[in-house]
Amino acid sequence: MIKLEYFTKQDYDTLLQWVESPSFLLQWAGPTFSYPLSDDQLDKYIKEANQVNGSLLIFKAVEESSNRPIGHIGLKNIDYYNRSARVGKVLVSKEARGRGIGLIMMEEILKIAFDELNLNKVTLGVFDFNKPAIQTYKKAGFQIDGLLRDHRRFEEEYWNLYEMSILHSEWKANSRIS
Repeated sequence: MIKLEYFTKQDYDTLLQWVESPSFLLQWAGPTFSYPLSDDQLDKYIKEANQVNGSLLIFKAVEESSNRPIGHIGLKNIDYYNRSARVGKVLVSKEARGRGIGLIMMEEILKIAFDELNLNKVTLGVFDFNKPAIQTYKKAGFQIDGLLRDHRRFEEEYWNLYEMSILHSEWKANSRIS
């Protein structure tokens, strides 16, 4: 259904179209970027990405039947000593939402984390109001570790962030992914 391929400069235009507002940019990327997202910001983002034994892998999700990009996902803070990493910048294009693409993307990134990189733990952060994402992450096997209250500020409002994680042993035991 989908495959993950490295995100490259040729994918900038598609991603720029998907990021349509300052609040969406903050939800998707945290404080990494400023609105409007630009080629220069993306150049810095991918500069150190996708290197052998590097700490950052960035992917686009491609629909196999059409070869069309329908999502974006990254694995960052890859720590080979502690065998951990963090999923970030998860985005499913509007036209692909509601089809289980987010869950498939999570399953694919966890295969990379646990099978290819031999990690023990993968974490992520998600704002508490993003109920569809939270549900998807739980289906993928993530558990809520805690709530960071008033973690990000957008305009005059503060947003709470759930910290979630999954261990290799939990992933292995999840029959849907094995």
